[in-house]
Amino acid sequence: MAPLHGSRHMIIFRYLTREILLTMAAVAGVLLLVIMGSRFIRYFSNAAEGEIPVDILGTLMLLHLPGFLELILPLAFFLGILLAYGQLYLNSEITVLVACGTSPNRLLQVSLVPATLVALLVGLCSLWLTPTGALQTERLLEDQRSRVDFTTLGPGRFQEFGSGRTAYTEGFSEDGREMRGVFISERQRRSDGTPESVVTRAEAGYQTLDPETGSRFLVLADGERYSVEPGRHQAERLEFDTYAVRLSRAEVAGDPDAVEYATTAALLGDDAPRAQAQLQWRLGMPLMVFILTLLAMPLSRVNPRQGRFAKLLPAIFLHVAYLSLLLATLDAIGRGRFPAALGMWPIHAAFLALGLIMTVRAQRRGMAG
Repeated sequence: MAPLHGSRHMIIFRYLTREILLTMAAVAGVLLLVIMGSRFIRYFSNAAEGEIPVDILGTLMLLHLPGFLELILPLAFFLGILLAYGQLYLNSEITVLVACGTSPNRLLQVSLVPATLVALLVGLCSLWLTPTGALQTERLLEDQRSRVDFTTLGPGRFQEFGSGRTAYTEGFSEDGREMRGVFISERQRRSDGTPESVVTRAEAGYQTLDPETGSRFLVLADGERYSVEPGRHQAERLEFDTYAVRLSRAEVAGDPDAVEYATTAALLGDDAPRAQAQLQWRLGMPLMVFILTLLAMPLSRVNPRQGRFAKLLPAIFLHVAYLSLLLATLDAIGRGRFPAALGMWPIHAAFLALGLIMTVRAQRRGMAG
């Protein structure tokens, strides 16, 4: 009878694991589609305004993927257990499993196996892939800031380029950092308020960043600048070897040395509050998967008359509260308002205790009751 007993448990294990993971995958897919869609629209808007080129959108989305998965997978697995076991309660399958000798502890053990797989994946993201992707994203955007803003312009065409400017270029250098045969027309006002049209022509142009102010300038070389006032038949002509046109004022750029981009190994040797807060966040994300599993087991128990979604809303509120407390503590530790030595561990401990209490109460009432 032992082989038959073991075979029965293996069948139950495969069935429950498949139900949980399939439901989790469906939930994760929907959440990922919504979040990535929102971020893609934001980047696409930036590309339409000429802030970033369209051809790097795919790379940016791929680099953001680990950060999205780090937050989505714990929630998706939490909801996966709720919906999968909720359906089992709704179909009275839990009653059959308990009648066949499957104890509540056995169901919890079965759930912890896929939870371990998800926690490993979340840990891979939070400890390595997410900071690596964030750093690569910042470097990519910083590289785009160092490139000429006219990369969105097509050679041989007159196009609008912000602040009332019309720009034309014959072509670009191979690395895309320098324009050849530049023409710029813009409307502006003199110091006395008189409007004027300014036309600038140059043999070449490239962008530079002022390290002191952070403002970006387009430096034109070997050209002429004409200023014309409406109603006048005269124009001012200025020849120049180099002429700088400010494109934008200082931008707030990410700091490549920020703790969000630091490796986990570097955080281990850093005693600064911000570094310790970031380290605790990364270590806490895989732990969160196991705690949510413990919380989901008793919450998944529903009456067949209630439906499988009866406790979905309270469960989501519980997850939001858990995550919000972690984020608030992360910020408080970074600002020095909360001791880093204590950190986020009391929050994890509180929700772990809540999960244990709920699980014990559910077992006392009986899984099939």
